[in-house]
Amino acid sequence: MDARPNSPEARDIRYHMHGYTNARKHQETGPLVIEKGDGVYVEDIAGNRYIEAMAGLWSVAVGFSEKRLVEAATRQMSKLPFYHDFGSKAHSPLIDLAEKLVQMAPVPMSKAYFTNSGSEANDTAIKMIWYRSNALGQPARKKIISRKRGYHGVTIASASLTGLPNNHLSFDLPIANILHTSSTPHHWREAQPGESEEQFSARLADELEKLILAEGPETIAAFIGEPIMGAGGVIVPPAGYWEKIQAVLSKYGMLLVADEVICGFGRTGEMFGSQTFGIKPDIMVLSKQISSSYLPISALLINDKVFEPIADESDRIGTFGHGFTGGGHPVAAAVALENIKVIEERDLVGNARKVGAHLQARLRKLASHPLVGEVRGVGLIAAVELVADKATKVPWGKPAALGALVNGFLQQNGVISRNMGDAIAFCPPLIITEAQIDALVDAFERSLDAALPQVHPQGG
Repeated sequence: MDARPNSPEARDIRYHMHGYTNARKHQETGPLVIEKGDGVYVEDIAGNRYIEAMAGLWSVAVGFSEKRLVEAATRQMSKLPFYHDFGSKAHSPLIDLAEKLVQMAPVPMSKAYFTNSGSEANDTAIKMIWYRSNALGQPARKKIISRKRGYHGVTIASASLTGLPNNHLSFDLPIANILHTSSTPHHWREAQPGESEEQFSARLADELEKLILAEGPETIAAFIGEPIMGAGGVIVPPAGYWEKIQAVLSKYGMLLVADEVICGFGRTGEMFGSQTFGIKPDIMVLSKQISSSYLPISALLINDKVFEPIADESDRIGTFGHGFTGGGHPVAAAVALENIKVIEERDLVGNARKVGAHLQARLRKLASHPLVGEVRGVGLIAAVELVADKATKVPWGKPAALGALVNGFLQQNGVISRNMGDAIAFCPPLIITEAQIDALVDAFERSLDAALPQVHPQGG
């Protein structure tokens, strides 16, 4: 870190409070200041170049500095730099994007509703679900079931959906009417001895049904889940999981919300994660890769079962009393439209499928490494779970210590990733090549080898 009093690092420490950061530790270590981005690479202010193996925050599908997106923003900024959708107002980019999203949805959808982030979108989903229950004359039907280790955002309501302890501790969360399953659909970590993936999935579906019955089916409105859990550790659902879960939801007339914030727009090798796993949601939540996060924008797609009662209730009251100043912002919408065009025209979904297979194969070759417990993933999203002992699956020291150690070495080796506990995640831009995957995995292997002597000093 540059220790000069007026260096960018020193000024960052002085003036900036970071998200998802130990604020005291940051005062000692300072930031990594990123100055440039190009393709799958970013560069810091010292000129060091990194493969951005997390696509920023699971976000930058088309890579950094894509000129078509810059030009789309510039054109729209010069024509209509801002407008809103309150009081029946609209503008062309918003209309075009709404039409595009509804038409490309993997199941029939009725309307698109625009927000600015995945957190806002999931917060809005909760409000829509409650509003709909009241419209249907079911005021008791307000509970929403989320999952242990699921991630759905950080607003008060969406953080309540999130099933990770650090998103609840000292925030006085979760709020009322948000329930969590007792298990995570992680076969490697949570299956019983000898339990197959199908058996594990059946047990989780049975646990869900027991939770519904214990709470009272008439009190539960919806279930929310990511096709693949992202921030919870890139947890790929076991065989039969979504089929069995949806059968329970259908039995009790519950809505299904698919949080596609990470999986949507090609990440899994299909346009949506719902296609990869046969999910048929009533609400889809979209963000991140919708615009490659060049500008903040998110959307909910809702079907007629959700929209029609809401529309009736807004007519009874006189308005749908919810909205965001920047929701469906014309510049963000224009960028999102161009971003989707780039994904389609360059077949980045196909690239995620093809190059993703190479990523998965290369990572799985590391399965015999002494520090690797499990390799998991689909398409261009993966995680490697690190352990000190492969047989017992125990961590090294405190949980997340090994993940942080390896992630530190990985950054030194020119790759920016992220450890979620002791799992190292990989989610590169969809434009990445097989040669760049090789460079990424080679750097990861060197990082594992660098950490090994600290974990097993005697070579055991």
